[in-house]
Amino acid sequence: MPRIKSPHLLLAESGTDRAGHGLRRTMGLFQLICFGIGAIVGTGIFVGLSDSVAQAGPAVVISFVLAAVTCVFTALSFAELGGAIPVSGSSYSFAYAGLGETTAFLVGWCLLLEYGISISAVAVGWSQYVDELLHSLTGLQLPHALAAGPGDGGIVNLPAVIVIAMAAVLLVRGVRESARATAAMAAVKLAVLLAFCVIGFSAFKDGNLVPFSPAGLGGIGAGTTAAFFSYIGFDAITTAGEEAKNPRRDIPVAILVCMGVVTLLYCAVALAAIGAIGGGQVAGRPAALSYVVNQVTGSTVGGGVIAFGAVVAIASVVLAVMYGQTRILMSMSRDGLIPRVFEKVSPRTATPVAGTLIVAAVFALPAAFASLDAVMNLCTVGTLAIMAVVNIAVLALRRREPALARTFRVPLYPVVPLLGVGFCLYLMYETGWTTWLQFAVFLVVGLLVYLGYGRRNSTLALAKSDAVTPDATDAVLQEA
Repeated sequence: MPRIKSPHLLLAESGTDRAGHGLRRTMGLFQLICFGIGAIVGTGIFVGLSDSVAQAGPAVVISFVLAAVTCVFTALSFAELGGAIPVSGSSYSFAYAGLGETTAFLVGWCLLLEYGISISAVAVGWSQYVDELLHSLTGLQLPHALAAGPGDGGIVNLPAVIVIAMAAVLLVRGVRESARATAAMAAVKLAVLLAFCVIGFSAFKDGNLVPFSPAGLGGIGAGTTAAFFSYIGFDAITTAGEEAKNPRRDIPVAILVCMGVVTLLYCAVALAAIGAIGGGQVAGRPAALSYVVNQVTGSTVGGGVIAFGAVVAIASVVLAVMYGQTRILMSMSRDGLIPRVFEKVSPRTATPVAGTLIVAAVFALPAAFASLDAVMNLCTVGTLAIMAVVNIAVLALRRREPALARTFRVPLYPVVPLLGVGFCLYLMYETGWTTWLQFAVFLVVGLLVYLGYGRRNSTLALAKSDAVTPDATDAVLQEA
């Protein structure tokens, strides 16, 4: 039988480390929405748009919609689980409650991949726009040796390391400060993207949308897989379960609002960019949005403004995603599946200081020295696997815990979770067999880590070995 941790036990154990130090509930609905937008809108649209257009052409709009549909099905599942089990572990904890410890550990293992690669990749994208902003303001550019890793012809990507370090410092200071910074940065990047749409649509030409789908359905499918990276991060909202003031109400609302706003924004930006100068000029171009504005206005000033917005936007993604990673590691550490250092909360700042600094140091290395293009599909397939598991967890918990208090329920159950699984499997298929092989190897390594450390140190297993009966556990929970 799998080791399953009940939602009630997850809730009872949340909030504090072994020393009794806990997180503080300081985030309201507005902060959660800003946090979600901060985690999603960044490199995917400012940098990744050109890659999606290269695959799908003007039909990239359909690719964005299909990627959004995949995410919306799973977002509904996240909304139900986030309202029912408001803890920091997010999809890891949902898998623990629905499918058992082994699956939960592998989900946490995949989250390391998703968040780790996305943080490093986002930091590399930030470096590109810092260079573009510097060029717009001064006419100078960063030395290539200090703005790119060895795989891209440089020595070290120093700006990428700097943005990760700045995010770590802000996260260590406290969640209230981080939430305020994220809200401010979310406002800036939304304003910049709306300004981009106004400029792009002012030069819109119908002919630039022809041919609409030069690569056919295959191009749209490949574009959807590329566009999916633009939505990674919405699940980070559920990692604020222990720091939200009213998580059962606010987390589902924040997830749904963020997905609606981001999807409309992405489609508008894609149409504005392609309609202004044509898909051929957008495809494969670094800092594509700045280029579009420069071409339309005939000046580098507008492109500089877009570059500034991108610098702010991408920094907010690093901040929000790193926040989510530290909270998931804290939950795994609390369960004994990884070393205890990650669960320690500072009594002064109410943040996991040691875990945050370790995460920053580890993720700064690939950002500084590695070329991440080869593993981007691996990040995508890992994220899709996590989303499929979350949909399955909804099905499992509806069956096992029918009386669990749910402030939001997935509509059209069980059709929506099943469609979520189906869409995830389709996009996983689109990544290709080589990515599947890489992912299989990655999972095997994770399973070996679990068997070698996590299974033997699991607090759930240790509790059972101490002869804590289910009745006794239930009594303790009822008292709590």
